[in-house]
Amino acid sequence: MAPPNDPVNPIFNVLKCNKDDWFDLSDGKLLVNSVPLLFEVPGNVTLKSFSSISKSPSSSSSGAPSPLYQRVLKSSHKGGFLGFSKDQASSSDRLMNSLGKFSGRDFLSIFRFKTWWSTQWVGSSGSDLQMETQWVLLDVPEIRSYVIIIPIIEGKFRSALHPGADGQVMICAESGSTQVKAWSFDAIAYVHASENPYELMREAYAAVRVHLNTFKLLEEKSVPPIVNKFGWCTWDAFYLTVDPAGVWHGVKEFADGGLSPRFVIIDDGWQSINLDGQNPHEDAKNLVLGGTQMTARLHRLDEGEKFRKYKGGSMLGANRPRFDPKKPKKLISKAIEIEQAEKARDKAGAASELRELESRMERLKNELEEMFGGEEEVEPEEDKKSRGSCCRCSCRESESESENLGMKAFTGDLRSCFKGLDDIYVWHALCGAWGGVRPGTTHMESKVIPCKTSPGLDGTMTDLAVVKIVEGGIGLVHPDQAHDFYHSMYSHLSQAGITGVKVDVIHALEYVCEEYGGRVELAKAYYDGLSKSLANNFNGTGLISSMQQCNDFFLLGTRQISIGRVGDDFWFQDPNGDPNGAYWLQGVHMIHCAYNSMWMGQMIQPDWDMFQSDHLCAKFHAGSRAICGGPVYVSDSVGGHDFDLLKKLVYPDGTIPKCQHFALPTRDCLFKNPLFDGKTILKIWNFNRFGGVIGAFNCQGAGWDPKEQRIRGHSECYKSMSGWVHVGEIEWGQTKEASEMGEAQEYAVYLSQAGKLFLTNPASPATEITIEPSSFEIYSFVPTKELGLGRGAKFAPIGLADMFNSGGTVRALEHNDSGVVDVEVKGGGNFLAYSSVPPEKCYLSGAETGFEWSGEEGKLMVNVEWNEEANGISHLTFVY
Repeated sequence: MAPPNDPVNPIFNVLKCNKDDWFDLSDGKLLVNSVPLLFEVPGNVTLKSFSSISKSPSSSSSGAPSPLYQRVLKSSHKGGFLGFSKDQASSSDRLMNSLGKFSGRDFLSIFRFKTWWSTQWVGSSGSDLQMETQWVLLDVPEIRSYVIIIPIIEGKFRSALHPGADGQVMICAESGSTQVKAWSFDAIAYVHASENPYELMREAYAAVRVHLNTFKLLEEKSVPPIVNKFGWCTWDAFYLTVDPAGVWHGVKEFADGGLSPRFVIIDDGWQSINLDGQNPHEDAKNLVLGGTQMTARLHRLDEGEKFRKYKGGSMLGANRPRFDPKKPKKLISKAIEIEQAEKARDKAGAASELRELESRMERLKNELEEMFGGEEEVEPEEDKKSRGSCCRCSCRESESESENLGMKAFTGDLRSCFKGLDDIYVWHALCGAWGGVRPGTTHMESKVIPCKTSPGLDGTMTDLAVVKIVEGGIGLVHPDQAHDFYHSMYSHLSQAGITGVKVDVIHALEYVCEEYGGRVELAKAYYDGLSKSLANNFNGTGLISSMQQCNDFFLLGTRQISIGRVGDDFWFQDPNGDPNGAYWLQGVHMIHCAYNSMWMGQMIQPDWDMFQSDHLCAKFHAGSRAICGGPVYVSDSVGGHDFDLLKKLVYPDGTIPKCQHFALPTRDCLFKNPLFDGKTILKIWNFNRFGGVIGAFNCQGAGWDPKEQRIRGHSECYKSMSGWVHVGEIEWGQTKEASEMGEAQEYAVYLSQAGKLFLTNPASPATEITIEPSSFEIYSFVPTKELGLGRGAKFAPIGLADMFNSGGTVRALEHNDSGVVDVEVKGGGNFLAYSSVPPEKCYLSGAETGFEWSGEEGKLMVNVEWNEEANGISHLTFVY
């Protein structure tokens, strides 16, 4: 097969850059502004300028808006493309080549520790990198700059970085199909430099976007309304046992507690799935835990029987179906017993032991079936015949019947009772179900494809999901039908009142690409179909991507998708039996989210995932969600809520005081290990309308072990940590709105957990802090404003002190020369401001009201009530 581009000179290639170009490749060295970055660069490696590779003469031909295109051109001298070539006889579907070596230089990287999930890793040598590295950021203090190397896509090949011997940085280019080969690449990686690491990310991914024109940046897209709201996901509450009654009672319990969710995600368990060998037109029964469904396939493209049989109005009257809130937990507990018995059986040696365990498993399964309700309701024979004879979803009922049955009837009843419920999402795997679509059961052309994993994943963590998928293969709908496939599902769901989907198991595609032109071509077909159907059915935004943290997805799948998960799952307990139990994985989750947001946030709105409000570390999670800049949602079980905690995150109307940006690690954390170095506190920064925020989190206690190839506990690090916080650590210059706040001469600082208020300025020393394990502090920094009355009066609105993100509650702020300050605040509770002197009067919504002022700290406090008629907004006026 022909190479994707013309062969380059195999002799040492030197591209003479113009005098403004930051990078140069000569004498076996890659230099940035004359500073050697990589040494012993092989002679078959090339460096080419942005303009020589990306020849688009205009923004229209690159697909980029003109301002973005011009911005990329303006900074293009700070970047370039790396390529390499081999002789034609070495043509292969997987090529490995050194880019050179480095040592003694700090780096931050992101690598895949599972097929689906990526996380942070630091080191100082090319040999310290992990396999499947998605990018590496190098510290270049000699010129006070940073350099990023991003493996990208060229032709039908994607790339990743790998560790090499003696400090070598290896690049692996692979197609995923033995039928797709090459030997030469001009632009298989992109390098970029900048004095600011956050601007570096923005500039680098903008350049890659213009060059590839296969994805869009977050700034080019709209995000779904859920980003500003509170929601509930059914997963940890029910797992696969989810049904209409459970969903109904879950939403009702939140409403009764004063926090009606504005969106609900009905997670895995709602679909029509079954296992090979079972009746092809009947749903699998008695599934409980994640794992039992991972070899199951879709046999219909609409809702499963549990939801399909729902009759409109059945949850609205006094005689609604009974619901036992304890039953899901009992089912889950029994299923765990079965799972443990299966593991013991697999390890059994003696025949007598095996027989005993088999007998125990049979008994436990019978007990589980009895708990589900024993004998199943017999379906009318005519329904069976009708269902078996039709491949398309929901076409056997008449229009009048379908209006009062199934998912449409259920979503209608939910909305009629819970008026604030705006969005209802449902879960599905990218290929339909975990095991895809069962051949012969729908109108789609589906074929079970054996799974083949990339050798690059050999360095990742053993994963039950991968084991199960490889065991059963995937029923893959032919890529030519990808749009029809998604449209068949989404058009039905949209008509049934569903407003979005959570798409999971995304990177299963790379397992089944051999026959379909490789992983890039298969991904293009599926993401194109997905994007078009999303635009046609869910307003172009109603999709949360998950299990997708690999460059294939971000460089090919985000043309339309604008929100996605930036961390592994929230694990309410350790699935691997670590001695730190429920605690050890919570800090790991936070690190995933914070560092992944650096690159993923360029293309999607970071989603920090759900958590459970009654978890031992719930407050720890809540603190990070408060300032993450994305949606806040929980997966509480029915009867398992901490409403006092949730009310520190969520308004009574189900909206949230959201930050204006997405949270990112501070500079002093970039090249550190906040998980098990025994000294580093994770600090993340963000903005509100009238101030900045830094969250300090003690995440120490666990992390990736390269030798064991798993995330394990480090109990010796699970202890209190001390560190420093300074206002200068907020990257004010990252948005136009925040830049002016960054020029302030003085700030009022409020600590949400300690309740302290004090003043600081850019020249002040950093504030020392000590944080216990799995604990945090949130610092709000608000510029003070001199009122100019000759009394030395200064004012800074902190916001509602009872909320974790107090600054997010301040909606508007005005001062005038007459000493009048107007503040618009949303929520109810104690409004806090810094005031150097007490005001003469205070008005709440036009009526004079009392206030408290403490001269020692300058605390000015006013109690405000939730103003239902004004959507929770109150107007405060302070007269000095």
